[in-house]
This record gives sequence, C-alpha cells and structure tokens, in this order.
Amino acid sequence: MKATTAVGLALALASTTLTNLAYLQEHEAAAALPTLSIRKPWHAVKLLLDSPRWLGGFALESGGFVLYAAALALAPLSLVQSVAAGGIGVLAFVGAHRARRRLSRRELSGVLIAVLGLVALAGSLAEGHAAGHSGSTGAIVLWLGAVAAAAVLVLWLGRRTLGKAAAYGIAGGLFFSIGDVSTKIATQGGARTGFAVTLIAGYLLGTSLLQAGYQAGGALTVAGLATLLTNAVPIAAGPIVLGESLPPGALGALRVVSFVAVTAGAFLLAQPDSEERDRPRTKAELSTRSPGMEPG
Repeated sequence: MKATTAVGLALALASTTLTNLAYLQEHEAAAALPTLSIRKPWHAVKLLLDSPRWLGGFALESGGFVLYAAALALAPLSLVQSVAAGGIGVLAFVGAHRARRRLSRRELSGVLIAVLGLVALAGSLAEGHAAGHSGSTGAIVLWLGAVAAAAVLVLWLGRRTLGKAAAYGIAGGLFFSIGDVSTKIATQGGARTGFAVTLIAGYLLGTSLLQAGYQAGGALTVAGLATLLTNAVPIAAGPIVLGESLPPGALGALRVVSFVAVTAGAFLLAQPDSEERDRPRTKAELSTRSPGMEPG
C-alpha cells in the first residue's frame, strides 16, 4: 500500500510540474491575443485554437492531467492535492526567471513553507495510510453544487471588488477543483464514471476563465489563485466527503501540519501584487490586439 502511494505521489509531482509550466505558456499566448470575452465563447475558442503557442501549453496541461488521473488511482485525493499545491513554486520560479526578476521575500517565504509542507507530508507517510471510503453520492453532489455556486458568486460580485484577474483566478480554481474531485470519483468505476460529466464541465469552465484572467493580470496572480483553490478545496473534500482518515498519533499531527503548510505557501504565492490588479495595458500590449474587439 505504501509503495503504491509513493508512486502516486511521484506521478502527482510530475503532473503539477507539467501543469504549472503549461500555465505560464498559456498566459504568454493568451496575453498576446485579441480580448477574450466569456460572453463570446466560440469566438474565444477559435482565437485560442489558432494560436500554436497556446495549443502547445494546452498539450502540456493535458499531459499533466493524464498523470494526475493516474496519481488519483493510486493515492488518496488529499495527499495528491497536497503534492500538487507545491507546484505553485514551479510557477513562481520559472515565471520570475522568464520575467528576469527576483522573487520577493513573500514569494520566497511561500516557496519555503510549501516545500516544508511537502517534507512533512513525506514524513507522515512513514507507516502508510488508511485508504478512506468511497463517500456518499448525495454528499459528493452537494459538495460539487456548493463549490459551483461559490464560483458563480465570485464571478458576479468579485470582478468589481477583487478585480477581474483575481475573480477569474478564484472562480477558475473553484471550477478546476470540481474537475479534480470528479476525477477521483470517476476513477472508482461503475456508475460513478458518470461523474465524468462534472469532470469535463469543471475543467472546461476553469480553463476558459483562466484564459480570460490571463489578459487581466499576471500569471502568478491568476494561476496562483487558481492553484490555491484547486488544491485547498479537494484537500478539504478528502476527509469531509470521502472519509479519508489521518494516521494515528504524531504522524496524524504531521499530516495536518503538511496540509496547512502547503496551503499557506500557495496562499502567499498567490497574493496578487497591487500593480497587477486590473493593471492598465501598455501601448506595446495594446498593439498586439486586433482593433474593434469588445472587452470581456
């Protein structure tokens, strides 16, 4: 059991690395496109599919998802998501390198805390784990519905109060979490493969919102917030909805510390800088857009 979990977590680490590299490439591609409007989905899809660079990023993201699904088939949801939460460190380091800047103290603190969380998580696996239960279908549906309602509420109220970049990142992350939880449920087989419907819907809506968010703010702000919610919500869903139990004694305490640390690290890295909140476009950025496009 422990060896199987270790393989699953290794796959999760590879998955989150690919996914966060994909986010950076998609951000660079989407930022150079004419304005993507969620009110014109088919036009937005055409613009994205006509971009070879965006398609390359999406291919990386798809590869990350395949590895993620394999990881979920071998390890509990909360453990896989904890490893995935550390992937935002990849986003921070590579993003800073491409922008030719140094990570801020806050960003470095976030990376270090997330890494310590992953070390604590590895330590908590010393005596294996309890696999958990399959969970009640009614409770799962209620959980997914509540998360979807929260995402819609963020889109409705958040764009003015938080800014478009943050609102799209948060809502996108919530929809991605629906896809992640649904993936775990669908891998249980049988009638639960029907959760492939919410899996597809969650990832489709999450991806669409992320592309719109990339045009309103930086990659670390948008994808960082999305990653935070994508991982924190399923980490909570593991014990609450699926009955994934903690190890006894000190190892259980260490597991809780790891969950808190990776989530806190992702939170620090996801905090949008003030200058990125719906920052005005420069002339150079505006010159990449086609004339006559309506704002989203």
